[in-house]
Amino acid sequence: MRKHIFIGCLFCSFTIPVAAQRILTLDSCRALAIENNKQLSISKINRDVTLNVRKAARTKYLPKVDAIGGYEFFSREISLLNNNQKSALNNLGSNFAGNIAGTTSSLLTDLVMNGLVDPAMAQQLGQQLNGIMEPLAQMGDQIGNTIRDAFKTDTKNLWGGAVTVRQPLFMGGAITALNNMADIQEEMAENDLDLKMQATLYSIDKTFWTVVSLKQKRELAQSYYDLVSKLDNDVHRLIDEGFATRADGLKVDVKLNEAEMQITQVENGLSLAKMLLCQLCGIPLEEDITLDDTVPYTPITSTNDDNDDDTSANLATKRPEMRLLQNAVDMSRETTRLVRSEYLPHLALTGGYMISNPHLFNGFERHFAGVWNVGVLVQVPVWTWMESKYKIRASKGATAIAELEFNDLNEKISLQVKQGEYKLAEARKRLAAAEKNIQSAEENMRCANIGFKEGVIESSDVMAAQTAWQMAQTQKIDAEIDLRMAEVNLHKAQGTLSY
Repeated sequence: MRKHIFIGCLFCSFTIPVAAQRILTLDSCRALAIENNKQLSISKINRDVTLNVRKAARTKYLPKVDAIGGYEFFSREISLLNNNQKSALNNLGSNFAGNIAGTTSSLLTDLVMNGLVDPAMAQQLGQQLNGIMEPLAQMGDQIGNTIRDAFKTDTKNLWGGAVTVRQPLFMGGAITALNNMADIQEEMAENDLDLKMQATLYSIDKTFWTVVSLKQKRELAQSYYDLVSKLDNDVHRLIDEGFATRADGLKVDVKLNEAEMQITQVENGLSLAKMLLCQLCGIPLEEDITLDDTVPYTPITSTNDDNDDDTSANLATKRPEMRLLQNAVDMSRETTRLVRSEYLPHLALTGGYMISNPHLFNGFERHFAGVWNVGVLVQVPVWTWMESKYKIRASKGATAIAELEFNDLNEKISLQVKQGEYKLAEARKRLAAAEKNIQSAEENMRCANIGFKEGVIESSDVMAAQTAWQMAQTQKIDAEIDLRMAEVNLHKAQGTLSY
């Protein structure tokens, strides 16, 4: 039982370190960087934002329906009669009876004075008339009060509501321009995402191959250290036997110390490069990673056979920077259309239904009632003191600037592509030359080691051969990495760097 437990613990001790180490390929580094890059996440959210903006712009073509309702309390109601008119209606019968009584009294007085009627009969007629006019006065006052009450509006408490519909018929091209601008913004978001995607991939590729280069240089530094260490042992053995001087030993010791320092420097650089790669991939900086750089080499195809016109057209469609500048040109043109639309006639169809309580359609009735309405609104700018002309000129100037920037960038990118092709060709030649130099350096070091063993070559010559071998190996590593980076740079210049 103890034996099985011991074997299990031993197995765990071997498996735990292996599980803690992460092996990354170039593709996996790219995938992690794309997944964890904050700027890419922002660009993706921005793409969703522009998508919703475009959908919102499409609704400008459709009719808009609004509903409104409310209640208001007023401290005083609306009065259709003034105070004098109200007072006259309150005393309508009394005033009428008083006027008739006064007129009758004057008439009877004149008749008495002319001797046509005696005073007793006039007094009797006056009393009879007063008995008739009194109920007429009361009846007239009641009629006046009724008329006054009929003119009351009862508008202290007011309820109202309306539903309106607006359908734009012609807005001077503003709605079309806004929709085109929304489409362009969505394209710009896609192109910005592509631009940041390529920048992320470029940073990952550059850092990945930097780590690979430093890893190979660390192995080379260790190999060089082993060679110098073996030479140091051989020289010290010869010193003990009397076949070499102490000065020869000191020279080799200096070279051994330099080899140790090289290992330390390369290891420090490798650790920092790994931390940068971890940061780009979104993994902890202290995590132990190992890179798998055994991807087979596939040479990139050159574009020298393409003519200049085709190359310019391809760059305009492949490079996200070019597409962004083209979007800026298109956006500026649509802005000009939008500015021009402000000074063109606007035509819209309106309709709706309104209700209120009290309403005015049958006097001031105290219940809800409404009315339908349909109309056409026309807005025509008449005089703006040449404001439209100045604004359109300014917008056209911005468009001209965007077009010039587009053409300038097109020329620069074409130059970048040519430079990338030349650098790729140079990197291939440099790698071929470095491989030949390695063969010469290995043969030179082999001959130097044999000569040192035979005693016909000094230790300084062996160290020179080892140094030349290390330089040749270093040049080969740099040439391989330069070739990889030249490929990446050309892909980026052509706009074909993708995951």
